[in-house]
Amino acid sequence: MKENNLTVKQNQRLMAKRVSERPKPKPDRPKQWWGIDMTKVMTESGWVYVVIVLDWYTKKIVGHYSGRQARSGEWLEALEKGLNREFPGGVRGHGLKLMSDNGSQPTSLGFMKACSNLEVHQAFTSYNNPKGNSDTERMIRTMKEELLWLREWESERELSHELDKWVEYYNRSYLHSAHGYRTPVQVEAEYDRNHDSQLNAA
Repeated sequence: MKENNLTVKQNQRLMAKRVSERPKPKPDRPKQWWGIDMTKVMTESGWVYVVIVLDWYTKKIVGHYSGRQARSGEWLEALEKGLNREFPGGVRGHGLKLMSDNGSQPTSLGFMKACSNLEVHQAFTSYNNPKGNSDTERMIRTMKEELLWLREWESERELSHELDKWVEYYNRSYLHSAHGYRTPVQVEAEYDRNHDSQLNAA
C-alpha cells in the first residue's frame, strides 16, 4: 500500500493525547473521569448503535444514545446528555476528563473541538493498551448480557425505549462488588454526604 501511495496521511491537526505506559487513571471523586464507547445490536429493521458515557468513580451511566447512526454528532449527543444532567451550571472549570479509544468519532475534528470548547479534557487509550477504557467496556458487556442479548429486537424504537428503562434500573439498582455491593446512585449520594460534611466541618 505504501508503494502505491494508498496509506492514509497523518492529520497533524489531530493532537490526540494517548495514555500509553502510564497505568489507567483512578478517579477519587465523581465527575472526574468519564469513559465513552459504543456497541451495536441487530434488530429486525437493521443495526442500532448504542453509545454509553460512564462515570468511572460511581459506575453510573451519565449519558447514552441509541439510533441508526453513530457519527461524531451522535457521540456528542450522548456526551451532552450527561453534561446537561451532571453539570446543570456548566462543565467549564470542573476539570472533567473523558477517556475513549482511537475511533473516528472521538478523534474527529468536530468532536475534539466541541470538547475543547466545553473544557472537557480528552484522553485516548494507546494502541497497545486494551485496558485503557476497561471500566466502560465492562459496563457495556453487562448491558449486552442483561439487556441487548436477551431478546430479538423488532425495531430501533423498541430497543431505545427498553434501553432508557434499563439505564434507570442500572443506575438505581445494579449492585457493584467493587463498591461493596452498592448501586451507582448510592455511591454518588454517599460521596456527596461525606463531601458536604467535610465542608461544614471546615
